[in-house]
Amino acid sequence: MVCFWQLWVSCLMRGKIDCCVNSYSSNRKRREVWIVVRIFKTIDGSIHEIQEPQEGCWIALTNPTATEIFEISEQFGIEVDDLRAPLDEEERSRIEVEDNYTLILADVPTIEERNEKDWYVTIPLGIIVTQKMIFTVCLEDTQVLTRFMEGRVRNFFTYMKTRFILQILYRNASMYLRYLRIIDKKSEQIEEKLHLSTRNQELMELLELEKSLVYFTTSLRSNEMVLEKLLKVESIKKYPEDTELLEDVIIENKQAIEMANIYSGILSSMMGTFASVISNNLNIVMKVLAVITIVMSIPTIVFSAYGMNLSAVGMPFSRTPWGFLIVIILSVVASIIAAIFLSKKKFF
Repeated sequence: MVCFWQLWVSCLMRGKIDCCVNSYSSNRKRREVWIVVRIFKTIDGSIHEIQEPQEGCWIALTNPTATEIFEISEQFGIEVDDLRAPLDEEERSRIEVEDNYTLILADVPTIEERNEKDWYVTIPLGIIVTQKMIFTVCLEDTQVLTRFMEGRVRNFFTYMKTRFILQILYRNASMYLRYLRIIDKKSEQIEEKLHLSTRNQELMELLELEKSLVYFTTSLRSNEMVLEKLLKVESIKKYPEDTELLEDVIIENKQAIEMANIYSGILSSMMGTFASVISNNLNIVMKVLAVITIVMSIPTIVFSAYGMNLSAVGMPFSRTPWGFLIVIILSVVASIIAAIFLSKKKFF
């Protein structure tokens, strides 16, 4: 207990509790990351943030440092590798049962910024369940846990660990469904732009959305395997009152998988179709420009003939006072006739 309290004080001294720092450098640029070690406990039916770990509490670790990981590992008997696992973006979802705790890894959706726009990816969330308390470890402050910290989840108690796990997984599946609906709306907005577009920007945006759906589909299937194994793990007690919640989690996850598959199929077909649309739009533009060039070439030829340094003898309208105006009018009329002819031939 003293060791963890020293860790807490040292974090305060370094300004890492409730202070915002720049995100870690990687090939993904995310929002600012909060480095936080926070402890919560349900007291008198409501969630409270406390200063020291107690039995039945929840310890939330967000992007912990190596020092913090070693201190927590030594204090609570958790393997360092298990604490580090959720900090690896490529870590797969799974359940591992150890002698004195159980590790649950699930992928959660999050937002990352690329080219000044928000896109959707997944990162691991670690849930470590011990006999006395529960830990969560994540790279960043995820919205999956924010509602729990703010006490906005009904029937949430930190000491009811099994229900807490199921509530996290249910909230996670709901976040997937929410982001999938946002992706669908974004694809519809891009689709409207693509009808008249001649650029590749809209196609690149569709590609980013398709990548997000690939991340979501893979992560949701991995989470489904975690749910199936969770039913068989004996180290996590199952209570009859949580049966309905478990069924809701499974249903929400399956629904998210189906939606991700549907949207992914639609986007894949859209990209091929709209690539042809963009090419066709570009051809239309080029055809219109070619027609304009042909129409404008008629007066250009006439004016060029009159601009030659030759004798004016024999040149039409050269001795007429209104010759200049007559030549211009005839050139314009010839251009109009050419435009009408090309229009009837449906060149533009």
